[in-house]
Amino acid sequence: MGQTFMKEKGILYLVLTMSLPMVLSMMVNSLYNIIDSYFVAKISEDAMTALSLVYPLQNLINAATIGFGVGINAVIAYFLGAQEYKKADRAATQGTLLNVLHGLVLMIVCIAVLPSFLGLFTTDAATIDMGVRYSRIVFGFAVIISMDLSFEKVFQAVGKMTVSMISMLCGCIANIILDPLLIFGWGPFPALGIEGAAIATGLGQVLTLVMYLCYYVLRPIPVKLRLSCVKPDREVVKRLYAVGISASLTLSLPSLMISCLNVILSGFSQACVLVLGVYYKLQTFLYLTANGIVQGIRPLIGYNYGARMYDRVQKIYRTSLYLIAAIMALGTVLCLVFPAPLMGLFTDRPDTVSAGASALRIICIGFAVSSVSVTTCGALEGLGMGKPSLLISLCRYLLFLLPAAFLLSRILGVSGVWFGFPAAEFLTAGISGILFQRAVRFENNKREA
Repeated sequence: MGQTFMKEKGILYLVLTMSLPMVLSMMVNSLYNIIDSYFVAKISEDAMTALSLVYPLQNLINAATIGFGVGINAVIAYFLGAQEYKKADRAATQGTLLNVLHGLVLMIVCIAVLPSFLGLFTTDAATIDMGVRYSRIVFGFAVIISMDLSFEKVFQAVGKMTVSMISMLCGCIANIILDPLLIFGWGPFPALGIEGAAIATGLGQVLTLVMYLCYYVLRPIPVKLRLSCVKPDREVVKRLYAVGISASLTLSLPSLMISCLNVILSGFSQACVLVLGVYYKLQTFLYLTANGIVQGIRPLIGYNYGARMYDRVQKIYRTSLYLIAAIMALGTVLCLVFPAPLMGLFTDRPDTVSAGASALRIICIGFAVSSVSVTTCGALEGLGMGKPSLLISLCRYLLFLLPAAFLLSRILGVSGVWFGFPAAEFLTAGISGILFQRAVRFENNKREA
């Protein structure tokens, strides 16, 4: 099957070769997020605020489909490591079909609740109108997104990281090119405003799917989507959901967190809501880049775990932790040195830029230590241990952050909300290390009993 390199090559070599293509694609994806927001901000500050308010629902769709894709990835890699190739095919086939169904249901639900959802955070008619116009188009591509992400995880599970990189790069670059053309009507293109940004995003996702399909047909991979594998297999479906549900919940927690923080921040000013939205656009450059490493190590950990090579699992974990910590340290330096220019990309109001710069200086204190929880969540998902991964994310986004932000805001004002971020990261990091070691030790003892 050609997958034995995952247990034979050196650890650092494997982590770098599996992760670097995904790091590059994640960086471009992050750049797209920033450029997309930059062009939307040129429409008006209301448009940027609308984008910030829509983000939780948009992230919910991505979280559910990406999270289940993580389940697909982990289960395929595990079965390949255990040399159960027919079950790997079943995981790919049934996982892809289920993820398409998830995308369809989420598309219908999110479009239905959108106006009421936006009304929870603002009474400004213009902001709500732009949010609805943008979202109905973006959400309409939810099924395409689910197919993109399913193919991405299938290719990653067999070590074809370069295919994922090229496919994602094509979609992101197309999106970046189309954004100004469709928003402002350059050349022969019509000026569609915020709808243009949504259409550009959707067309980029369609191109990504076309690329995956071309690779799948022209350059066959060891895992196949087969009609004979469509009939649900209880063991395979159970494994898919065991990881997929936890990963989806983990990825959707930021949506709930942002919505709750928006309630707190709206009590201070609408500008604070905008600052939080801009921060989440900026932090994607760091966390999506780190996620590239996580995506690289998931199949490595899953394969070696399935092959019962537990020492290699530990070494892969430590190596990826060091790499992610280096990325986060760089992000900390950038936010401390250039906070105002970073905020200035999205607004030209001096008071908003000043408030945002202060927020970035505070929040970035927790970047480096967050590498522990980010790495641990990815490693646990690779091991098929969704529950402890979910617990870490619950601590990071809800159990620690929201109470800290609320209480500190009553003492320090809006700065207290920002101090809640590093407080939550430090507390979660300690729990993450303990959970990873206990989870691995428990599973090892169970298998050796």
